[in-house]
Amino acid sequence: MRIISLLPSATELLFAIGAGDEVVGVTHECDFPPEARSRPALTSSLLDHGGRPSSVIDRHIKAALHQGSSLYGLDERRLAELRPDLIVTQELCRVCAVAYTEVDRAVRRLHGSVPVVSLEPSSVEDVCGTALTLGRLTGHLAEAEALVADMRRRMTAVERLPRPRSRPAVACIEWTDPIMAGGHWVPEMVARAGGRDVLGVDGQPSVEVAWQRLRDAAPEVMVLMPCGFDLDRTLEAAPEVTMRPGYADLPCARSGRVVAVDGSSYFNRPGPRIVAGLEILAAALRRQPSEPLPPGAAWVPAA
Repeated sequence: MRIISLLPSATELLFAIGAGDEVVGVTHECDFPPEARSRPALTSSLLDHGGRPSSVIDRHIKAALHQGSSLYGLDERRLAELRPDLIVTQELCRVCAVAYTEVDRAVRRLHGSVPVVSLEPSSVEDVCGTALTLGRLTGHLAEAEALVADMRRRMTAVERLPRPRSRPAVACIEWTDPIMAGGHWVPEMVARAGGRDVLGVDGQPSVEVAWQRLRDAAPEVMVLMPCGFDLDRTLEAAPEVTMRPGYADLPCARSGRVVAVDGSSYFNRPGPRIVAGLEILAAALRRQPSEPLPPGAAWVPAA
């Protein structure tokens, strides 16, 4: 089978279930596992976001979407040359990956009938279901079942940890300027880790949140997980939150329990590493700022 994955999380899942050798094309953002970088990249970003403040990136994205412009380019000629038997894409978010409509248009120009599967997980269990779906489609169901069993085992281990004395109020920030609260599977992850998400809603998209609403929510723990940012880039963006008026009065700021994470790897992508994100959350809810966090996370220095 010749598979094209137009979604980083799907690429991770395909490699995790043993179908990596069959992946012949990926996106420019497919960076895990490292072997995925060796596959032809069929997409490119049409907006230059390098090093720009979050507010500028947000304005550019909103302007492009308002004008009906695409955020990503798709190399249709290369896609045709790769002669795919299966294309994996998504309709969940126009900001996260090439739009489904563009993929559908390109597929109609291919010779023959090429199946396109659109992955739409909105919960942690949906991520497990996605792995099983890919396993069935690619002939790697046994490997997918083993992966899901391991994911569920690790999730159960987190849920069996001693609970914090009280379920701390947690704010998960998926974008720093404007403030956006994490949605879809993130509130569920918070609950599984032992906290209660005070901004996001289970299964619903991330939403823009007024700064005053965040202040009123009085989070005891704040987790910065900007979409598409690694840990270093998140730490660079942290002042976009920590320098706001009234930040120092928040319970999380007073206690120092503000965490920066590698959101791109462990929270934004609904792939197998979402379980590592859950383990990071569980640690953040149970440890003090004097204690180290797992790889992919760091305490944010006091403003």
